Parts: sequence; structure tokens; C-alpha cells
Amino acid sequence: MQNRLCTYALSTLSLCAAVFLSSCASQESSIPIGLATQGSFAVGGSFITHEGTFSKEHFLSPEGQKAYGDHAYVFYQIPVNARPLPVVFQHGGAQTKRTWESTPDGRDGFQNLFLKDGFAVYLVDQPRMGEAGLSTVPASDANPWARSPMFYSETYFDLCRLGDENGLYAGSQFPEGDENIEAFQRSWNQYSGELDDDLNAGALGSLLNKTGPAVLMTHSMGGTIGWRTPWYTRNVRAIIVLEPGGTPFVFPKGYAPEDITATYAPLVATAMEVDMEQFRPLTQMPLLLVYGDYIPEKQVADPGQDKWRSELAMARAFVKTVNDLGGDATLIHLPEIGITGNTHFLMAEKNNAEIFSVIRRWMHAKALD
Repeated sequence: MQNRLCTYALSTLSLCAAVFLSSCASQESSIPIGLATQGSFAVGGSFITHEGTFSKEHFLSPEGQKAYGDHAYVFYQIPVNARPLPVVFQHGGAQTKRTWESTPDGRDGFQNLFLKDGFAVYLVDQPRMGEAGLSTVPASDANPWARSPMFYSETYFDLCRLGDENGLYAGSQFPEGDENIEAFQRSWNQYSGELDDDLNAGALGSLLNKTGPAVLMTHSMGGTIGWRTPWYTRNVRAIIVLEPGGTPFVFPKGYAPEDITATYAPLVATAMEVDMEQFRPLTQMPLLLVYGDYIPEKQVADPGQDKWRSELAMARAFVKTVNDLGGDATLIHLPEIGITGNTHFLMAEKNNAEIFSVIRRWMHAKALD
């Protein structure tokens, strides 16, 4: 399928020949990565000070000491002769930058696929997650993903549409084998503080103010963080979202659709109204939303599948609103273009190079390379 898509692009879009030859070649795991530099840093954040006076006689006491937190952690790699626009990667809920690294079965993830195609990459651990685990606000019981041990193996398996009680869905693109399912289950990460989408978007804004103009790629609950990031920076040139869901889509006041019922109400897609001036930046840049397979058209009993029915419906309403207001939003439901078997983690599956090619074709059409 990967070769078919690349060949189709070469034969029908002659002006794109060079970029897609590079894109197809970049998917070969044997291609070395030539780096100009790499590194990491913290961005954003705050601190609070405990009352009292620090004393060495009470060395571990909090009195008079500062607690730092609420920053993002960023790991970056810049290839030799990098393309002009870097790609900034924002993970989803209860995940970390690991989302974009190697696949469960050890192949190139999106981090390497973009690097090999000449893009600088910035992988983010959002505030209060992963390597940015320091928080100035303790987590509460309101966030179920802030608990340890995390007894959610069946929940995650179903919620991410990997399969059912019989195992992976038939035709699934998720790598087969118990070891790959275990790798998936070990990728989850608990929150060390309250979930705060605006705090997370502010940290992304600080990052893009540092990097300069960039393409922002988000996943799942990272979607709403991405929609809010242009409130904090002018450097977002485009937003690519893989299966946004789990937190509100933003709509300008007066445009939000009615609530969508779902089998399990806490998982239903939601809309949040914002001022038109806050929404307007989303009409001034290209947006791409990509959804995978196993999403029913009508309400079903399975809560994991039905959640994504509501999310896809809300996404279609969001795209229509953006375009009705003069924007440039595209939604690709992969089965509708002949790509089947993808779950919620489509960037890490057997055909992730094919998904990468679909995204790159869109990026090239929008002059983002």
C-alpha cells in the first residue's frame, strides 16, 4: 500500500515528484540520520515558595524553599540541511513524547520518519507529565489518570480501538503479538498534577516563541491544546491533529453544535465556545484532522467505539465551521480513502509510513515543506 500511494503521487502530481521521492525514501529504516545538533530543555513553568525560613538543621523541611514545576520538557533533533519549518509534537492524554518515538515493534516512529525527510523535530512532554513531572499543584481524584497503580489495561485496549475480548480486530494495523500489546500498555503515564489545557497550551506557545515558525502535530487529548496554542504565539503555521478527542473542540460563540449523545456519557465529545478573536487564528492557517478505522456510523453499545463516533461527528462540525468562516480545514477519515485497520495510535502501526505519506502529501500541497 505504501508503494502504491507513493507511485500514485508520482504519476499524477508531477510537480510533487521530488518531494515524494524523498518521502518514500525516508521511510527506509536503513537510511542514516545526519544530525546538526540535538538537545533538551525546559520551557515555561513557575514556582511557589513555602512559608517560613530555610534551616540546615531541618534540611529536608519545606520551610522557606521553592517548588518548581508546570514547565514542559522538550527533546529536539535538527538534521543537517533541515527544512525551514520544524515539526513540534504534542502527545495525548496519559502519554508522553514516547508516542512519537519507535513503534511498539521497534520500527521508525514519526520522530524518525520526519527527521529522515529533513525536518527538525521537537518532542514535548507537557507540563506535569513524563520528564516534565514537577507540579506546583497536586493532582486530585477528579482526574482518573492521576492514580497509581493504573488499573486500566482493558479500558485503554477498548478506548483506543485495538480490539475486543477476542483480541485485536480483524485486519488491524496494530503490530501483532503479546509483546507489542505489552509495549503499548507500558507507554501510559500518570499525571503528577491537575490537567490544565490552557497551561499546556501556554507552554507550547513559549516553545514556539523560542523555535520560530513551526508545524504543530498533536494527538488525541492534545487536540484541544493545539487549538488553544495560537492564543499564546504567532508562530503556528499549521496544525496536524491525529484523532483529536477527549477534551473540547473550540468553536466561536454562536457556532457550537448541540451535544452528541454517547453510550458512556463521560466520554462524549464536547464543544467549548470562545470569542471570535480567539478562534480566528484557526481560520488563518491550514488544519488537517486524521481519523482511523473501527469508528461506527451509528450509536453502538461498545463505549470505546461509540466515543469515537461522537468525536468524529464533532470533528466534522468543527471543520465545517472553520471552512464556513473562510478557513482551510481538511478531515481525512482513512477508510474513506482506502486505508483500513488503523486504531487510535495510527502513528505507531504497521502502516505508519503510509500514514506519514498521506500527511506529507497534504503538507506539500500547503507549502509547508
